[in-house]
Amino acid sequence: MRLLIVGGSDAGISAALRARELDESAEITVLLADEFPNYSICGLPFYLSGETPDWKSLAHRTEFGGVTICPGHKATHIDVSGKTVSATDREGKFVTHRYDKLLIGTGASPMIPQIYGVDLPGVFTLHTMKDSFAIHDFIGSAKPRRAVIVGAGYIGLEMADALTHRGIEVTIASRTPSVLPTVEPTFGDAVATELQQHRVRVFTSVEAHAIVSTGDRLHISGSGGFEQDCEMVLVAVGVKPNTHLGVAAGLKTGVKGALLVNRRMETGIPNIYAAGDCVETWHRLLHRYTYLPLGTTAHKQGRCAGENAVGGKCEFGGSMGTQVVKIFDLVVARTGLRQDEAEGEGYAAFTTESTTFDHKAYYPGAKQLRIRVTGESQTGRLLGAQILGSWGAEISKRVDTFATALFFGMRVEELGDLDLSYTPPLSSPWDPVQMAAHHWAAAVSSKKMETTCKE
Repeated sequence: MRLLIVGGSDAGISAALRARELDESAEITVLLADEFPNYSICGLPFYLSGETPDWKSLAHRTEFGGVTICPGHKATHIDVSGKTVSATDREGKFVTHRYDKLLIGTGASPMIPQIYGVDLPGVFTLHTMKDSFAIHDFIGSAKPRRAVIVGAGYIGLEMADALTHRGIEVTIASRTPSVLPTVEPTFGDAVATELQQHRVRVFTSVEAHAIVSTGDRLHISGSGGFEQDCEMVLVAVGVKPNTHLGVAAGLKTGVKGALLVNRRMETGIPNIYAAGDCVETWHRLLHRYTYLPLGTTAHKQGRCAGENAVGGKCEFGGSMGTQVVKIFDLVVARTGLRQDEAEGEGYAAFTTESTTFDHKAYYPGAKQLRIRVTGESQTGRLLGAQILGSWGAEISKRVDTFATALFFGMRVEELGDLDLSYTPPLSSPWDPVQMAAHHWAAAVSSKKMETTCKE
């Protein structure tokens, strides 16, 4: 059986390794458009900051036993009836690969907003190893003193941290009312404060309009009188799915133009699977498809597709948008739905915010955590959580506890029954997750009593 995989990042490599694990007789080939199989794109800001100085260390792995990797092979056409994929190799020569099963894992590309001058030298996006090399070389040669980052999502904020680490003065321009718009605005405001404390200038509700070049200097202007001089600009406003190859072969698209798949990662065309940032994602909480281009999701979808390609019966369990980011000394995480998102989906949602120490206050170094819990007021079902606090306060572990509870449909109060670990330097007998759950339950009970008394 010949399994051909187009794309050698998270989804593609996960599929290849899972298929090899289950069927040692399968001929597995991965067509890789660049030269960097299974590199950590999420690690690029840390390479550019200098905290991870050797880019080669970003490779998730360097050995792919039993899998043929074809770097520099760009797929150009799928012949569905003939079961072949045409590609160009490093020399530009046309090559043809046959398949019995095909997986499309072509990922996503940065969105480029309609900004005059966005293609000028000194203006960058960051999504590939090649992008990171271009930025790295520019910093080394041009030695920019000032940078403007258009966008205040995960990549934009991590790059604000990275460039500041390199001694560059950073300004952020975001069209959203607060930075990091995937979390509660009050949490976004706290992130903005952290940025400002590290001398990053933050401008929100700004739409960038134009970039002009004057010698070795750039000038960027936008709405609300925004005007900034700088030597480099980074555009980081999100990604869009790479679907041209699949669409040209007859695959259908759905949310945000991503390829339609079912939970077995089948596309609807026999023997063709798709996974990763180019496809829709089954949302476990909403019970419908959405678009959540996350590395964790791509790994799981790819593994499932690889298993099914060799005869398995895997179903992707679904995503809930669990995310975490470190910005200077602050960490913020989320999973599930915010209050406004839950209400938009028709839930009778109720949210509380509580503050507690990450470990026993008598042990040195205790830091406060802000935890927002969203649940369904009538049933008590957990709908989402957000946590904000200091780096080192086990925030990712704690949001993962909420994510696990969400995955299995637990009620908020049931978090209090979990047998969680405790030692004074790391937690409390009641973990902060459980204290936040207790706070939510008490608030809901009080609200119900007030309603009853008024009646």
